Amino acid sequence: MAIQPVVQHSLQTTNLADLLERVLDKGIVIAGDIKISLVDIELLTIQIRLVICSVDKAKEMGMDWWVNNPAFGPGAHREQPADSLAKVEERLARLETSLAEKA
Repeated sequence: MAIQPVVQHSLQTTNLADLLERVLDKGIVIAGDIKISLVDIELLTIQIRLVICSVDKAKEMGMDWWVNNPAFGPGAHREQPADSLAKVEERLARLETSLAEKA
């Protein structure tokens, strides 16, 4: 009796979560240039550079612009819409008072 070898088929499936994990772990760069010329005169050049990666990978590559940016720090003052509206109303009242005094 002859023994036949067993053939195994390997189907590798990748779901979206695995793909996203891989991209964030390794990083991906998308680059492109758009040039608009008219009669061999360059009118416009747009260079597009997009890097997609995790925060850890970005820090590893030396891209940590958000670390020293005060807008992203823990003490960043973010005005609430109500605060902003109160400031506008206060300024409007001062302007109205100033106009009334001049009239």
